[in-house]
Amino acid sequence: MTAIDRNAVLAHLDEKACLDFLSAMVRHKSYSQTEGERKLAEFMASSMRGLGLEAELTPVEGTRVNAIGRWKGTGGGKSLLFNGHLDTNPVTEGWTVDPWGGLVDDKFIYGIGVSNMKSGDAAYYCAVKALMDAGVRLKGDVVLTFVVGELQGGVGTLAAIRQGVRADYFINSEPTDLQALTMHAEAGTFIIELTGNTRHLSKREQAVDALVAACDLVPRLNALTFSGARSDEHRSINRCHVGVVHAALGRDLAEWRPPQVADFARLKGSVRYAPGQTEAQAFADLRVVLDDLERRFPGLKATVTSERTEGRPVMPAFEVPRDARIVKTLNAAYQAVRGEPQPTGALAPPCYYGTDAGHFYRELGMEGVVCGPGGRYNTMPDERVDIADYLDMIRIYMRVILDICEPA
Repeated sequence: MTAIDRNAVLAHLDEKACLDFLSAMVRHKSYSQTEGERKLAEFMASSMRGLGLEAELTPVEGTRVNAIGRWKGTGGGKSLLFNGHLDTNPVTEGWTVDPWGGLVDDKFIYGIGVSNMKSGDAAYYCAVKALMDAGVRLKGDVVLTFVVGELQGGVGTLAAIRQGVRADYFINSEPTDLQALTMHAEAGTFIIELTGNTRHLSKREQAVDALVAACDLVPRLNALTFSGARSDEHRSINRCHVGVVHAALGRDLAEWRPPQVADFARLKGSVRYAPGQTEAQAFADLRVVLDDLERRFPGLKATVTSERTEGRPVMPAFEVPRDARIVKTLNAAYQAVRGEPQPTGALAPPCYYGTDAGHFYRELGMEGVVCGPGGRYNTMPDERVDIADYLDMIRIYMRVILDICEPA
């Protein structure tokens, strides 16, 4: 297919229809682990069938389902899988527009989950629709996976993988502001407990103050990177962050006696480490910091444990070489649409995300990349996506499909 033909195919993109479809998705209140999540999966399956795709609802856990579709090729081409989640975070305070209204103005489309990540979901659905509307037939299959449970560690994607869903290449459409994310971290959660020795404030010089020790510890942890990084780029996606601190009297953290020195503190936080690094290494590095804290606060005892939710997977790290075919194809499509090189690599902030790309990487060794619209206004009041970014993402996906799957 020539460049002129490609441009003619892209001209079939109906921008208003694409925005209307995304607005319809936003109007589904698809909070994670609710009936609304299932209703949106049913809507996606019905929409795919309306295009003539093979589509089905597949079981996840309980009554939860994924919507999986396939645009069958004629044979002889490579297959491409798109992956995105339908479940959203809850609405926070501070919204000035209807979170479920799907409002479109002259610059943005608004709504809870529109950035994380319904605009990515809609972009690959609309890319397939536009190609089919243009009469394109492909050699390779395009697989569309609209999953649930990403917010529970990726249970939906893991279910799809274990039911046999796969392809030669994948694109995960988490919000990266259209950048090509080639590496992101694995996530872990830690709990640190500090045990000191209380005294009345009149004798606090004799105490071992767990609260003061916690205040000393937090900035040291937040500045931490971990051992075993394969390169400076791998180390660049290391991060440790303390998000919860509670100090008072005893393990029950009694607060009614503030004249006494706090003898117990509990800190909860998260670590991010790169492919090739392990949770065991990260926790060993935490232990080194705690050993130093105990030396500087004689009599203090510090412990660290990993917190995991039973039955919930951990989001694995993800990595793909920058010269991989899917990355180079995506880069070329971005260049063709936007007229400039695509930012590519272990890019912040999305390098600190957890995404379902990690499951395709770890479970199947699939070659893929993370690239989607949204990001700048993610997880905030009046969550929104630039209309230009959303429409350009569709055009980029269309070009990648044509290059990977090949016109028949």
